[in-house]
Amino acid sequence: MKVIAFNGSARKDGNTAILIKQVFKELKKEEIATELIQLAGNPLSGCIACYKCFTNKDKRCAVTTDAVNEYIAKMCEADAIILGSPTYFADCTASLKALIERAGMTSRANGDMLKRKIGAAVVSVRRAGAIHAFNSLNHFFTIAQMIIVGSSYWNIGIGREAGEVEADSEGLSTMTTLGGNIAWLLKKIKVS
Repeated sequence: MKVIAFNGSARKDGNTAILIKQVFKELKKEEIATELIQLAGNPLSGCIACYKCFTNKDKRCAVTTDAVNEYIAKMCEADAIILGSPTYFADCTASLKALIERAGMTSRANGDMLKRKIGAAVVSVRRAGAIHAFNSLNHFFTIAQMIIVGSSYWNIGIGREAGEVEADSEGLSTMTTLGGNIAWLLKKIKVS
């Protein structure tokens, strides 16, 4: 079993990465493989609406100038996908939105290839707007027909400067519970 996470933050190893790694701690306890991909420094462009993915049906986006096809392949190989983002103007980051657009279109063009994988959103926030960002990430999972895993609260941690989220005990606890819930569901699905 494998869980892939994409950190959409412009800050590598910042608050969003800290939250994702908190989820990973629980997964590793259950011997579930994890991989964190940080989008910082790797600019991604959004969907250009060429619809070639619907013609080609090769599980790839026709745009090949960035790493999106590598990321789509990793999504296909994984059993669960975590999308993590800080809150930028009450939404997820542009890089993560670009990944969502292109992976989402490619999935739909290829028979909903992400269907029934597990999905979880993780959001860091300074103050407000996190629920909208959280919803944006979950919309990707629902349109892709994925199974969304919840926690004991919305999957949100509070902190602005890198590392501040570590002082949010409730946020960290929520991530711990999220990791446990993902592990539990993965094991249930794999047994079926």
